[in-house]
Amino acid sequence: MRVDTVLVYRWNWAPIPNYLLRFDGARGWVPNLLLQGLATTLRLSVLGIVLAILFGASIALARLSRLLFLRLCARAWLELMRNTPPLVLVFVGYFFVASQIMPYLPIDALARILPEALVGDPRLLRNFLSALLVLAMFEGAYVAEILRAGIESIEPGQWDAAAALGFTRTAALCRVILPQAISRMIPPLCGQFISLVKDSSIVSLVSVQDLTFMANDVAVSTQRVFETWLTASAIYFTVCFALSRLFSRWEARLR
Repeated sequence: MRVDTVLVYRWNWAPIPNYLLRFDGARGWVPNLLLQGLATTLRLSVLGIVLAILFGASIALARLSRLLFLRLCARAWLELMRNTPPLVLVFVGYFFVASQIMPYLPIDALARILPEALVGDPRLLRNFLSALLVLAMFEGAYVAEILRAGIESIEPGQWDAAAALGFTRTAALCRVILPQAISRMIPPLCGQFISLVKDSSIVSLVSVQDLTFMANDVAVSTQRVFETWLTASAIYFTVCFALSRLFSRWEARLR
């Protein structure tokens, strides 16, 4: 009522379905801007959580190391990542960190090798990889703490028992501690993945064509601001709710 009376806004949902699917005479119905943006969001989220786990595992192991230097470096990195606003990290990571790394990567060769279903439009590969790197660095800090807490939650007696059986510290970690800790890590890791799906929207500010970026384009071009953003919100909710239900069933099976 307030939108109608105060903003004098006239609702019109008719253009929105055309930006989800469009009819191509040669291929039939194909994804349009909003679903293309959703595909980019899902690519960033899946690849981002994989890299974040790898990166976070390295930081977690450094945090648990017996070497003081490694523990200090890991702690400094975590404090920097967790106490800096993600928006600032995106800009710093994209314009400074990624810009220093990208020239040394064979972008053109990767664009020819990597499948489009995995990384999207090859012409935008540089932007995609930069955003992926920033997300992995940011989310990796939280994943590192999840992994560290999971490992430290195992009773110290397990380490002593492994040592009594002749295991080295590395062997005890891989064969005794981690198999018990994984079931405790999975619930928070699943929650972090859902958070990553939502957090990925901030990369739209550095011209990565995810769902938020595409929704902004549609809202500007059609002047259907409320309809477009409500549709984008519904898409995000549907994806995250489906993932939460899927992960809940998985956690139940693990229990």
